[in-house]
Amino acid sequence: MKSRGGPVTRLATPLKAWAQRFTLLALTGLALGLMMMDKAESIAVERLRTAVIDAVAPILDAMSRPVAAANQVLDWGEEIVSLRSENARLREENNRLLQWQQAARRFEGENDALRRMLNLGPDPAASFVSARVVGDNGGAFVRTVLVGAGSREGVRKNQAAITGDGLAGRVIEAGERASRVLLITDINSRIPVMVERTRDRAVLAGDNSPSPVLVHLAPDAELAIGDRVVTSGNGGIFPPGLPVGVVARLADGEARVEPLIRWQRMEFVRLVDYEAAGLTDLGSGPEASRRDHR
Repeated sequence: MKSRGGPVTRLATPLKAWAQRFTLLALTGLALGLMMMDKAESIAVERLRTAVIDAVAPILDAMSRPVAAANQVLDWGEEIVSLRSENARLREENNRLLQWQQAARRFEGENDALRRMLNLGPDPAASFVSARVVGDNGGAFVRTVLVGAGSREGVRKNQAAITGDGLAGRVIEAGERASRVLLITDINSRIPVMVERTRDRAVLAGDNSPSPVLVHLAPDAELAIGDRVVTSGNGGIFPPGLPVGVVARLADGEARVEPLIRWQRMEFVRLVDYEAAGLTDLGSGPEASRRDHR
């Protein structure tokens, strides 16, 4: 039987084989070409965008300067108004301070005159040593801290430990390089105090709670929440007038005082030596304190 096809079939067969052989190569070349064309277009677009930005930037800068100047003028105006109100407030505060200064000078003169009439001795001199709190031995049964100053810096037992807020406690042990301070919240702490407004005297007794209690308070004492409590000066350990705390709770015949000290933020203390005549060693326990306050 005679095979079909002729010269056309004989010619198409090699061409088909050649096309199948080089199809992958042609597609790869086409893909590379498209990628190069896309890259070229991207570079061209980027160059065009850069040229537009370069041309428009000076115009935008010139247009923005009046707006910036206007904003600056508005800011100046707001500052002037703020300064005027601040100036008025400072003037008012200055007037109040001047009034207090005049009152303080008048009271100072009256105080000096009364001291001369009573032949009152001068207040005890005070020297102090500032020390860093280096350790906290607080636990369930004790409230003390260690400070990095001792006898070689002049620290002695029973010196008052104060901060910028108020009384923190007193020195109960003084080593050569470090000392231990008994805090006013410790159960062994007893401090003669006075309610500043009513002048009622009492003893601030720690009980290891955040708020010490006022004991030995007069039955007719009329306290109020927020009354300031200061040291009374009895006993010779602390001078009168050191701020201690404020009355925070009155319930069931008990007055609780919130100390002014923020214990978590206490980093430094000032150990003050008040050279009071007749200074006695009260010891560190409640028995000794009760004995001295009989």
